[in-house]
Amino acid sequence: MPVEFLSDGEAAAYGRFSGAPSQAELERFFYLDDADRGLIAERRGTHARLGFALQLTTARYIGRFLTDPLDVPDEVLVYLGEQLGIEDVSQINQYTERRSTPFEHQDVIRKAYELKEFSQAEADFLVWAGARAWNTGDGKKTIFYDGVTWLRTNKVLLPGVTTLARLVVRVRDEATDRLYDMLRGVLSPRQRVILEMLLEVPEGRRSSDLERWRKGPAAPSGRNLEKALELTAEILGVGLGAMPLPPEVPHRRMVDLAR
Repeated sequence: MPVEFLSDGEAAAYGRFSGAPSQAELERFFYLDDADRGLIAERRGTHARLGFALQLTTARYIGRFLTDPLDVPDEVLVYLGEQLGIEDVSQINQYTERRSTPFEHQDVIRKAYELKEFSQAEADFLVWAGARAWNTGDGKKTIFYDGVTWLRTNKVLLPGVTTLARLVVRVRDEATDRLYDMLRGVLSPRQRVILEMLLEVPEGRRSSDLERWRKGPAAPSGRNLEKALELTAEILGVGLGAMPLPPEVPHRRMVDLAR
């Protein structure tokens, strides 16, 4: 399903392998420590031990369990096989013959590593994302990817890409609406009318007064300096410079709006 602020490639790469991990990533995410090996050793059969290790490290690397737990690069299987003393990693194909086995292993991994489903952390995520959107004004894509980092840091399994994207859009839009409502609240009725009129394109002209205010005279000359001063006087006449700005609005948001 398309996501408005992610490209098709970005959406497709979410929560899955987008290629073989680097050697550094293999050593960081796919190395099996004593605790990992203890759990793996409890599984019966070579394919079950390799499959369990695969799901454990996959969740550690990409932040979720795959619909097809075998949809991984060969380099990952070989690296895990070397650690477990399994030369023939093709035995992994037996892992999904019993359909319930991967799901049973996922439950064990969740409990052992205290991984939470997104539904358990959704309220906390919304608080974090809402504060991030309000205080920084960052774009949706930035909040989305930092949200992925937040979820992984807090041991929360990633939801579907559309679920996370829609929540980010929602909190970002809510923060923007809140900001605009606050700013609108400090305007006098006269200022509101003037600002709304700035958006209209008068008959016989190609641009609005807002565009005229934003651009101003381009080439430096005595006459253009006079025009610039006249334009400044026109803008100051609206009285927006004397607006009492709401103290609740973060400084960074006001700087971004001014820019």
